[in-house]
Amino acid sequence: MTTTVTAAVVREIDAPFQFEELILDNLRVDEVLVKITAVGLCHTDLAVQHGHLPQAMPLVAGHEGAGVVTEIGAAVTGVAVGDRVVISFSACGRCANCLSGKRAYCLKFGLLNFSGARDDGSVSLQDGVGQPVHGSFFGQSSFATYAIAAARDVVVLPDEAPLDLAGPLGCGIQTGAGTVLNSLAVPAGAAVAVAGAGSVGLAAIMGARVAGATTIIAVDVVPERLELAKDLGATHVINGRDEDTAARIQEITDGGVPYAVDTTGAAPVIASLMQATTLGAKIALVGVTKPGATLDLDLISAAGKTVIGVYQGDSVPQQFIPDMLALHAAGQFPFDRLITRYRFDQLHDAIADTHSGATVKAVLVMP
Repeated sequence: MTTTVTAAVVREIDAPFQFEELILDNLRVDEVLVKITAVGLCHTDLAVQHGHLPQAMPLVAGHEGAGVVTEIGAAVTGVAVGDRVVISFSACGRCANCLSGKRAYCLKFGLLNFSGARDDGSVSLQDGVGQPVHGSFFGQSSFATYAIAAARDVVVLPDEAPLDLAGPLGCGIQTGAGTVLNSLAVPAGAAVAVAGAGSVGLAAIMGARVAGATTIIAVDVVPERLELAKDLGATHVINGRDEDTAARIQEITDGGVPYAVDTTGAAPVIASLMQATTLGAKIALVGVTKPGATLDLDLISAAGKTVIGVYQGDSVPQQFIPDMLALHAAGQFPFDRLITRYRFDQLHDAIADTHSGATVKAVLVMP
C-alpha cells in the first residue's frame, strides 16, 4: 500500500528545502515502513543541499531518523509492527566487509546510501504529478513523516529509550564516540586531542571519558562550545583562534598526544593536530574535506604515525547504539546535552542555528 508523506525536498543545488506532499512506494519484502518521530539535522544533509556531496536531484535527505514501525515486508524477521527504532546507515550485510564486522565499509555503501534509489535502481518517492523524487538517502530519506528502510538497517530500541532524541545515535554521535572507542581503541589513562567541538567532536570527547582517558583536549574557536566540552569531559580546552594549537597541546602533554581526532576536515587544522602528536601516534580523520585539500607528507614520514579515515566510527549500529543508550541511562554518556529540538516546519530555523553555531545538534520533531 502506498503512503502519502510530508517531506522536505531540495530540488536543485543551493535551493532551499521545501515542504511537499509525496507518495511513498510499496514495501519490498525485506523492508519496513517507519513513522518518523524525530530526525537529526546533520552537516551531511547540508553538504548535499549545497552540492558538496553530489546527489541526484530532486532529493529527500535526512539520515538520522527514529520512529515507530507501522508495516513490515513479508520476509522481515526480527522487527515487528510497533517497534520503536533508530534507522542507521545502509549496508548490504553480505559482502566481505559486512561479514567481517566492517559494516561501515560495506562494498555497496555508495550504491545503498548515495545513489538516490534502492539497490535495484527503483526510486521510492514520487511527487503529486507522478515525477520521481530521489530518496533512499542513507537508506532512509527521513526528512519526511514516513520513511522506508531495509529491516537490516534499523535498530530496535528498548521501551525506555528517548525516541525524540535517539535519531542522531544512528550517524553523528556514533561516529564521534565510535572513532574513539572502536577505530582508535583509546586505552584508559591515555591522552587524546579532538579538533572540532560540534556534535561529532563532543561525542568523541564523551567517548574518551568513557574509555578512561585522563587527558582530553578539545580544540575549537567558539568559546561556548569549549565550555560545553569541559562539562562533557574535556580536561583542557584550546581556542584555535587565539592559541598555537600544536604548541599548546605539546605543552599540556609534555611532548604531544598519542591519539587525535579531527572532525573539521580543514587541512590547516589537521596539520596542526598532527604536529601535536607523538611519534607512533594514531590520528583519525572524520571531517568532510573540501575537494583538493592536501597535507604535507613530511607530517607523516619517518614518524611511525598511523592516519586513518574513519566512517561511522567503525560501528555496527545494532551493537553500538544499544551500548550508547545503556551508557546514557547510567549517566555516563549525556548526549542529550547536545540536542535542541525544533518542529519539522522549523527546518529553516534549525539550519540557520546550525550554521551560526547557536545549536550543536538540531533534532526535528514531527507533528
